[in-house]
Amino acid sequence: MKLTVNGETLELDAGNLADLLAKLDYEGDWLATAVNGDLVHREERAAHPLKEGDRIEILSPMQGG
Repeated sequence: MKLTVNGETLELDAGNLADLLAKLDYEGDWLATAVNGDLVHREERAAHPLKEGDRIEILSPMQGG
């Protein structure tokens, strides 16, 4: 299915947001995720289905000055 992840169009097979994060090697509880502009909390990622054309934003905190 075609998804847009952080502005990049990708062809991926992921049933839910947790699957997508695993396929893209995103790990950790410190990630912030949104699908189509709506925040998806960590506890809800496995239950949040993805569909063709979804826009996903994955944000991680940066360290440094």
